[in-house]
Amino acid sequence: MDVLTLSLCSFLLFYFIITIWKIQKTRLRLPPGPTPLPFIGNLLQVSFALYRFYPKLAKQYGPIFTVWLGSKPVVVLCGYTVIKEALINYSHQFSARGHLAVSGRLAQGYGIVTTNGERWQQVRRFAVTALRNFGMGKRSMEERVQEESRHLIKAIDDIGGEAFNPLAVVGRAVNNVINLVVFGRRWDYEDETFLKFLSIVNNLFTFLRSRLGLAYTAFDSLMKHLPGPHQKVFADCEHVKSFIREEIESHRRTLDPESPRDFIDCFLIQANKEKDVRSSELCQENLQASVFELFLAGTETTANNVQFSLLVMIKHPDIQERIQEEIDAVIVMDRLPCVADRFQMPYTNAVIHELMRYIDIVPMGLARKVTEDTNFRGFILPKGTTVFPLLTSALADPEYWKAPYDFNPENFLDENGKFCPQEALIPFSTGKRICPGESLARMEIFLFLTALLQKFSFKPENPTDTFNLDVLRRTFRKQGLTYNLRAIPRTKKINGHTRQ
Repeated sequence: MDVLTLSLCSFLLFYFIITIWKIQKTRLRLPPGPTPLPFIGNLLQVSFALYRFYPKLAKQYGPIFTVWLGSKPVVVLCGYTVIKEALINYSHQFSARGHLAVSGRLAQGYGIVTTNGERWQQVRRFAVTALRNFGMGKRSMEERVQEESRHLIKAIDDIGGEAFNPLAVVGRAVNNVINLVVFGRRWDYEDETFLKFLSIVNNLFTFLRSRLGLAYTAFDSLMKHLPGPHQKVFADCEHVKSFIREEIESHRRTLDPESPRDFIDCFLIQANKEKDVRSSELCQENLQASVFELFLAGTETTANNVQFSLLVMIKHPDIQERIQEEIDAVIVMDRLPCVADRFQMPYTNAVIHELMRYIDIVPMGLARKVTEDTNFRGFILPKGTTVFPLLTSALADPEYWKAPYDFNPENFLDENGKFCPQEALIPFSTGKRICPGESLARMEIFLFLTALLQKFSFKPENPTDTFNLDVLRRTFRKQGLTYNLRAIPRTKKINGHTRQ
């Protein structure tokens, strides 16, 4: 063995020993967990899917444990009680956003999702206020969703009872709602630019669910320099960001401070008011990043929720029929459902809440990090420790749900059939970092789903098709879900006359 080879082997052995020593030293300061391997951590044990393996780990180590994703230790919080205590009772200590490899690269340190400190506070405060004033949760936003429901119903009606992929058409409707919010306009469902951007969004989330995306999350410092399919995903996202920059400039040229048209106008007006305030974060970069984040977050999760809900309807036709009976009793066929109707529709309301719990769109939640050394439940979490409040563990917590792994609307009904909310339903997270679009997403899910069930009965593509919801939900989490169904126009008897 020559001197060079011997030196290289000695260096690698030394590096290996130092790495193990650092890991062991760090482990002593964190909650217990499975022993990590050098470089890859616990990735073999959790297979990049912590939300599937947490029950076994929590049983062995307790509701607070540590796993290593590559060389990065993360503390995992399991169960609603623990998550609530951390995010509500210790809201300041757990309010910072942890490292998000993909979102961080896309936002470049701006926007709402990945930022912290004064920047995050200012931009989030503005976004929540602007969206509320512009109509989020108010009648004007409701009317926009109802109008898009009409376009969605027409698009499905034009299919004429043939089999179709619901995600394609539902995704266009949901995306148009966020387009109205941020850009002040909607696109035709066949517009080429519109379809291109939707494809980019879908490809991004497909990448995030893939093994390659999960590997990027664990080894982003290395993979961002390596060639591969992930580089095209990021390059395509730049096209969307370029379009957003053009829209911002167009809005700037046509801005009327007395009549804001959308989120971009509201941001530009407030930015002009604060242009001489040195500490203001209302800058071009934060506007662009915020619009991009709203565009992404306001499309994929809500669209997937609605399309999976339709799958549940064809799996459980008895539930679909019972919802339609309630719709027919409360809403006349000549008008679309409105948000106020849900208070007279306890069963429908219960089903929709159970759908949000069961589908569990973001099982991992988004990473947090502690803002200071924190004594939490007997563990000292050092400042900067990455924390995952595992939302799926709250949505399937046996202490709060009658049948945590089954679809069961009874979770939200009392013994008299009245709707009863449950505090452990936190699909949008909780505390200071709760999703700012929660109220809009809840409104869309209710209005779109009830409007569709009012006008159509949904059936499988083939009468012999069978569905295992648990298997399909796991598939959905891993790679998304594609399936076909049929929408059959409904008829309703009114005063002895049949109407469609």
